[in-house]
Amino acid sequence: MRLFRLTIATIFQRKAWAICAFAVIALPFALPMISSATEKPLLAQPARILAAWNTLWICTLLWGLFTAAKEGETNARSGVGEYFLTTGVSATRQLFEIWLAVFCFIAPLTLATALICQFGATPADPAEKSMWWILNAQYAGLFLLVVSPLIALAIAIASRFGGIAGFAITLFLTLYGLYGVGYLDNMLKQEENAFLQGIWMCSPQYRFADLTQRLYFKSGALSAQTFWTMTLYFAGILAFYTGLSRMFFRTKLS
Repeated sequence: MRLFRLTIATIFQRKAWAICAFAVIALPFALPMISSATEKPLLAQPARILAAWNTLWICTLLWGLFTAAKEGETNARSGVGEYFLTTGVSATRQLFEIWLAVFCFIAPLTLATALICQFGATPADPAEKSMWWILNAQYAGLFLLVVSPLIALAIAIASRFGGIAGFAITLFLTLYGLYGVGYLDNMLKQEENAFLQGIWMCSPQYRFADLTQRLYFKSGALSAQTFWTMTLYFAGILAFYTGLSRMFFRTKLS
């Protein structure tokens, strides 16, 4: 795991992760204080929920994907990947170790966000409160299941086409899955189009993993069947992206 230790040490020394950690921990408490939630105390907890998860999404999409792309490019361009290849560390192992190093920063941020919502925005109603920890756990699990393959894809694309391409492509793919497919779905409801329908069918429906509004409106936890169906769906995307990432990933410049 030498490449893992090298990568995690490099990320740690850059200190950008500290800004994300501070934002994830502080903004959910600071932003409601400067918003309209101060006028109505009942709005404080919903505002905290929005601030917490939106901050996590932003930090992950901007810092997480950028860091993954940068590490993937550096591994190929600096000769580090070629060196580890000569020592017996395969390309698959290198991809995994770089991914794991980035994931080790994203996972604690996700846990911190879930804990803030769990203890800082718990509903007063006993019926809602009983399902609150389940919904937070479901959201955290789906979030990690969505971003994990995107981190690997950013690393792989960057190792072949450069850091800008790795970051931009995965960022666009995530934003499209979160928001673009919703607009496309609305268009198809108004007017049928076979070509757009095919694109929609093949699109990653990341919007289903965003449970922020469900927390905001206290809609309760997902049913077991719905949650496991979504888990299997995103696990399928993870498997596809894993194969795609391994195909794109390279350890040295050609």
